Amino acid sequence: MKIPSSFSRLKGFRFPREVIAYAVWAYYRFSMSTADVEDLLAERGIIVSRETVRLWVNRFGAHFADCIRRDRPKPNNKWHLDEVVITICGVKYWLWRAIDADGNVLDILVQQRRNARAAKRFFKKLIKQFGEPRVVVTDKLRSYIEPVKTLAPEADHRAHKGLNNSIENSHRATRKREKIMGRFKSPRQAQRFLCAHDQINVIFHPRRYQLSSHSFRHARSDAFALWADYTSEMSA
Repeated sequence: MKIPSSFSRLKGFRFPREVIAYAVWAYYRFSMSTADVEDLLAERGIIVSRETVRLWVNRFGAHFADCIRRDRPKPNNKWHLDEVVITICGVKYWLWRAIDADGNVLDILVQQRRNARAAKRFFKKLIKQFGEPRVVVTDKLRSYIEPVKTLAPEADHRAHKGLNNSIENSHRATRKREKIMGRFKSPRQAQRFLCAHDQINVIFHPRRYQLSSHSFRHARSDAFALWADYTSEMSA
């Protein structure tokens, strides 16, 4: 792996920021454990421990996710909301997720309840970030009715399980990573990981089936260029 000299070294870190950014990218972009990333770097002559990779991921994953949120265009005003159960240390939690009509994840929130209060908390968070939607699509969970009616009175609320297949599919990546990680260790860890994972996958998973090969390569080049820009913004 080439390590450009154009970026200054992060204060207090032994390796250049390009190496750290590469490790974070590989961990979130592919279904890898920290041990897998350790081996990937070792094959390139970069010897680090899996614990070091874990610290890099925890420290800088949020940085890249924040940069992506900051620069992404305004989302589609048709939202899909759904919740899925995750088990953490034997306790049932609910992962609330929202995507727009283009399939981009707007936000996630891990909560212990699946009721109107939890739905209102999540929906209020979305409204604060993106404003009121034009259409809200949910399953038939009645807990959504009052929050949508109160916080977005002009929105068209469509409660129909069959209309929400796109967000059901967006849960698959979470299930895959949950299995690789041997389940999440705490609600805080799940929230931190998924916030970064979903945002990073927004730019590195264009809908290939909708693009020509030329357009796909162009989208991939743009994603790598963005990642390089965000790498230059990393700070200790």
